[in-house]
Amino acid sequence: MAEEQTELEERIIIKDQHTKEIDLVNRDPKHINEDVVKVDFEDVIAEPVGTYSFDGVWKTSYTTFTVSKYWCYRLLSAILGIPLAVIWGFLFALISFCHIWAVVPCIKSYLIEIQCVSRIYSLCIHTFCDPLFEALSKICSNIRVALRKEI
Repeated sequence: MAEEQTELEERIIIKDQHTKEIDLVNRDPKHINEDVVKVDFEDVIAEPVGTYSFDGVWKTSYTTFTVSKYWCYRLLSAILGIPLAVIWGFLFALISFCHIWAVVPCIKSYLIEIQCVSRIYSLCIHTFCDPLFEALSKICSNIRVALRKEI
């Protein structure tokens, strides 16, 4: 009985990951696009002192810019949002699949093989180079250097 309840809880947890409630107010909770696409009228159009247009033109331009940006974004997201979401979902699924089933196993395999090669290399170095350098150190150990200043 306890095993069935644990399995049921696991199913609920797995289901909740894919059907969790999304926040319709804060749509960028991780601030991914905080400074990238945040463009307002004042960021694009500005009139320096002494070259002002008519107040009506300025207000109409502001309203036109803001409303057209708003509706153009909504229209583009309505037309292209779902197809692009499918494409991005597929792409990230493909990347995840390649990483899980190809990249990580290749890296693990490489690390296992390189460990074996590393041991063989270390054995060769200790077998051949250590005696050679030990002999050279004994030969050079009796060398004395003296500096004299000749006048």
